[in-house]
Amino acid sequence: MPSPARAWLFGRPRSVRRAALALVAGVTSALAMTATASGTPANAVGHAPSAASPVGSTATYTERYRPQYHFTPAQNWMNDPNGLVYYQGWYHLFFQYNPSGNTWGNISWGHAISRDLVHWKQLPVAIPADANELVFSGSAVIDYQNTTGFGTRAHPAMVAIYTSARPDGTQQQAIAYSLDNGRTFTKYGVVLPTPNPQDPNSQPSNNFRDPKVFWYGPRHEWIMAAVWSDQHKVAFYSSPNLKKWTLVSTFGPAGAIGGVWECPDLFALPDPTRPGRQKWVLVVNLNPGGVAGGSGAQYFTGRFDGTTFVSDDKPYTPPAGSSLGSFDNGTFDGWTTAGTAFGDGPTTGNAPGQGGVSGYVGNGLANSFNNPAFDGGTGTLTSPNFTIDKAYLNFLVGGGNHPYIPGSKVGDNSPPGTVFADFEGSTWGNGWTATGDLAGAGPVAGTIGDQQQVTGYEGNKLVNTFLNHDTTQGAITSPTFTISSDFIDLLVGGGDHPWGAANPTAVNLVVNGQVVATATGQNAEFLNWVSWDVRKYAGQKATIQIVDENSGGWGHILADQITFSPVTAAPRAVDTSVRLVVAGQVVRTATGSNSETLDWVHFNVADLQGKTARLELVDNNTGGWGHLLADQFSLSDTAALSGVERAHWIDYGADDYAAVTYNNVPDGRRIMIGWMNNWNYAGDIPTSPWRSAMTVPRELSLRSVGGSLRLFQWPVHELQELHSRPVLGIRNFRIRAGATRLPAVGKALEVDATLAPGSARRYGLEVRVGNGQRTVIGYDRSAGQLYIRRTNSGDVTFDPSFSLVQQAPLSAPGGVVRLHIMVDWSSVEVFAQGGRLLMTDQIFPSPSSAGLAAFAAGGSAKLVSLIVRRMHSAWQQ
Repeated sequence: MPSPARAWLFGRPRSVRRAALALVAGVTSALAMTATASGTPANAVGHAPSAASPVGSTATYTERYRPQYHFTPAQNWMNDPNGLVYYQGWYHLFFQYNPSGNTWGNISWGHAISRDLVHWKQLPVAIPADANELVFSGSAVIDYQNTTGFGTRAHPAMVAIYTSARPDGTQQQAIAYSLDNGRTFTKYGVVLPTPNPQDPNSQPSNNFRDPKVFWYGPRHEWIMAAVWSDQHKVAFYSSPNLKKWTLVSTFGPAGAIGGVWECPDLFALPDPTRPGRQKWVLVVNLNPGGVAGGSGAQYFTGRFDGTTFVSDDKPYTPPAGSSLGSFDNGTFDGWTTAGTAFGDGPTTGNAPGQGGVSGYVGNGLANSFNNPAFDGGTGTLTSPNFTIDKAYLNFLVGGGNHPYIPGSKVGDNSPPGTVFADFEGSTWGNGWTATGDLAGAGPVAGTIGDQQQVTGYEGNKLVNTFLNHDTTQGAITSPTFTISSDFIDLLVGGGDHPWGAANPTAVNLVVNGQVVATATGQNAEFLNWVSWDVRKYAGQKATIQIVDENSGGWGHILADQITFSPVTAAPRAVDTSVRLVVAGQVVRTATGSNSETLDWVHFNVADLQGKTARLELVDNNTGGWGHLLADQFSLSDTAALSGVERAHWIDYGADDYAAVTYNNVPDGRRIMIGWMNNWNYAGDIPTSPWRSAMTVPRELSLRSVGGSLRLFQWPVHELQELHSRPVLGIRNFRIRAGATRLPAVGKALEVDATLAPGSARRYGLEVRVGNGQRTVIGYDRSAGQLYIRRTNSGDVTFDPSFSLVQQAPLSAPGGVVRLHIMVDWSSVEVFAQGGRLLMTDQIFPSPSSAGLAAFAAGGSAKLVSLIVRRMHSAWQQ
């Protein structure tokens, strides 16, 4: 999978993608100059250790938050695991790596090896970026049959198949080979270009990446699974020699489609329902749109015959109900329009100038792209009044992700008052001062370079710190003024990095040296009104600071039109939303997911039964993804399930992405490793000098659950090498209401627990307890959900989404829950019910927060059994 490299790389923070553009061109140019100066041939890669390699590293592996039994590079940025292959007694772990820094960039293949999947040795960079490409994700195979001719049958080549991200924005599949067990690679070149638009079996896509390759014995050929990521498709190719590839089929869209698809994997596991036979598993990672928000990994079980994968999942049939509008007869079914956005009637798929609309049912849908301005219109589509007489309102929705904001208004919301700063000049303004990269800069006229279109500012210019491909940092400060108005209203946009968190992008009001009011963006290039009530500071001296201390994803701030006003400014309405209106009030709302594929949504309206209501489809947006798709509104006794709710998830936690498996593991074991991070905040986690870890390796199997095959996962047995003797063993311990500290401490633990409910509604364990910190792992008996709450787990300030609670449906007969918990210095991994469910979360507690507790809420519970072991450090052994 890649990462955030160019506008064509969907699924990443926009500003991170922009920064990657400069890296592709600038960094590769520097690499080319270095190669020329040294006389190194262009295709000779795999270098001697550099200052960024482990040999030159000063890492102690005892740094704050450093995992003790998860792989991390000694220093610098890491993301996806790549090229997982076992050969001659060694497990090879290649990975997306920046040899030059602790943020995404210069993407190359790092390399580590292990005899046991526990103790890792990091080697020099295996496949570096060069003047022609960044080296994105892929896989590695051992060419035992010497189909490539790179080696011999006696001494086969290790062949890496990866995505070559080119400076022109294309993504192509390339290979490189090694004759020295992966220490050095020779680049062969591109073997599979961007899908040809003239090929009737393919669709053009610059989001074509992440090849997973394996040998398919029955046909004596290589199989590749790669993604057309923005089309939610896995494309399967075959080859006799890893050099010439033929497209044989595609799979998708299916399952969860709320983000781009990435990092596929395809493998067979023993079928427990048919001894001696196999079932195939297709893994598809996606970002955003994961079950816990942001990045996630889903899977499908099915059949594969060497050309085509057929999922076991049946086509989804939504529950029956009484129709409120299906838009299938060429009209809006009595709904009324205002404005131009929805046109004169439903579309039968794409509107003029639009592409890729899918997932609707029947002949037509409501589509606000349907106007002469090609997504530039605004308007509403309103249903007749109806009486809510069932518990659920079901419908399909797609298009832009622009939620309804309560209190927002259409039109010019500019407040009255005195404009303190409009940033219309060539400098920041009289009396304003600047520091860092912003010194000598000034306001800009809207969008900078390849930044997504900036909208919502007033006049011709604004403050926009996207300068230098979003790497600019610094601050600008206003002259001192006396607060004499009731409110200070201002337009703010850009990155969502609040003041007080690491690396903020914020606008601050400073009184007596203290920040007394602050605002940040919403990870959007649209500016909207923010209002500060400053009445209690009347008569005091103040300054306004505009701060950019972030060069990662969405690492910029937008600001304009600072106004001293007698009123609070209402936010502008820029939503693309479905609104349920009762008694003139919006009581439920939904929006799309920046996708042209519609998915099912339901409103629980049981509490509104008997009320008169209407539906409003609203498009108030003319920017990127500024349209709404909707279809098949009905009232029903049963909720329609979204793709996220129907999908089978590898992990229900927030931090397990790009999960893929090893080729060639002895004894036929199927072992998976994921990147323990999430693109929502990957560049902001508070670790140094490294950033990101891998999950523990885990062995996969299939078991029958409720008549369907489901994936089970368990930590590899080799991790037991790090066990201490049990430090705590408990049986049949009554947990009183509240939290009870247990006599065990440790920053790295393995915990095996069985809990039963008693009278409690919720019960579980708390890990890394102390200093007011705790990570809660609990079971909600009434909801049938396992959850991890990291709200008070330690440092949660670096991103607003980090402190959210992760939840997972878990059947527990009698309320009995079996948990196997792996705790490390900055993570928890929870394997529930023997591996039926997995939840992985990063945490960043104080080093002294090392306690363990049991808790119960709404009554008492029982700790049927508990065994706690400390985990020794894999780095210190």
